[in-house]
Amino acid sequence: MEPFEKSASAIKKLCDRTVWPDGVSPIIPDVTGVDPFWPAGFVLSGINSGIKPVRKDLMLLLSEAPASTASVFTTNLCCAAPVELSKANLAASSGVMRAVICNSGNANAATGAKGLIDARQMAADTAASWGLKPEEVLVASTGVIGQLLPVAKISESMPALEAASGSDQWRDAAEAIMTTDTFPKAFGVDIALSGGSARIAGFAKGSGMICPNMATMLAFLATDVSIEPLLLQELLGAANAVSFNAITVDGDTSTNDMAAIMASGRGPKVLRGSDDAILFGEALSSVMTILAQLIVIDGEGATKFVEIRLNGAASDDEARMAAMTVANSPLVKTAIHGQDANWGRIIAAVGRSGASFVQEELSVFFDSEPILKPGLDAGFSEEEAKKIMSKDAFTITVTLGNGPGKAVVWTCDLSKRYIEINGSYRS
Repeated sequence: MEPFEKSASAIKKLCDRTVWPDGVSPIIPDVTGVDPFWPAGFVLSGINSGIKPVRKDLMLLLSEAPASTASVFTTNLCCAAPVELSKANLAASSGVMRAVICNSGNANAATGAKGLIDARQMAADTAASWGLKPEEVLVASTGVIGQLLPVAKISESMPALEAASGSDQWRDAAEAIMTTDTFPKAFGVDIALSGGSARIAGFAKGSGMICPNMATMLAFLATDVSIEPLLLQELLGAANAVSFNAITVDGDTSTNDMAAIMASGRGPKVLRGSDDAILFGEALSSVMTILAQLIVIDGEGATKFVEIRLNGAASDDEARMAAMTVANSPLVKTAIHGQDANWGRIIAAVGRSGASFVQEELSVFFDSEPILKPGLDAGFSEEEAKKIMSKDAFTITVTLGNGPGKAVVWTCDLSKRYIEINGSYRS
């Protein structure tokens, strides 16, 4: 199966699991590129600049006019030079930007003063090529940490990047930001707003070093609505909390994470306090959630996609703590891989999470099958549990019986393949 066909197949499965808000229609990208996918008002490009031997490694997302822009970044204190620069540029431009330039194959992280100079060079070259100001450019990088960026290769590739650009080049752009990903991740929705139809679309990368705050992930989104930057930032932050910050592959937080969205203003207005703003926020969350789930499905060495639902906590924060502890537990993840219904590992993870509960109130379900009932009753069917765990996707629901708090996160299993990938990442 080709990479984009693999992506489309995964998206279809996720869409079947999703309850869509009224007025929001999912768009599964046409892998042949026959149908328009990207919102109006943007140009994209993806090429090989020579950072990688063969695969695409340089991406451009350009708005044809000044665009309201919002972004969230890694909270890792060892943040990369492009993260530092992009934060500064976003603030300097008051959230009105023109472009995102991104390379893969080199993270430009832990590269000191030279790394920041190189990130600025990427912004300056992009600005010069398209008649922009350097502070109107977001810069992103992903790849190996601690190696100087071969920025001259990027500078020399600007004419080729421009020549390959077009409004329908999202496939090349999505491929150009990949590292250990096995397939590109792109998704979009149409929204029925009061002023007419609008679209949100985006693509993301991520496979390993994935854990909230944020993860080794990049996501670039676009919409054709007209919206002020501050409202867009608020909606992006809220959507990020329930999407990219609700996934984990291996519990490691990266240095380079960024999720950004640009609004071209070609479509209907979205005003603060309106029903349209609520619907737009729900639609944005839907797009980002599907992209986040695709990252988990494509987790390094992953064979299982697992939704962890935590109910009955004292608060949503405690529910999230417990859910993420279960999702990150190597013992739970290896049990998932081995299809072993070892519920003791699950409640042990909950017990060290910091969430409050009484043991006798705990319950654990795999899909609809009770594995542990209140009163520490574990009289479940090993055969039925095995059937559920043999599927490529299932849900683990843990109820604490201690309040209204709830959370949902997504994780995957931990396999030998993960060790193989990460034991030789630089070779």
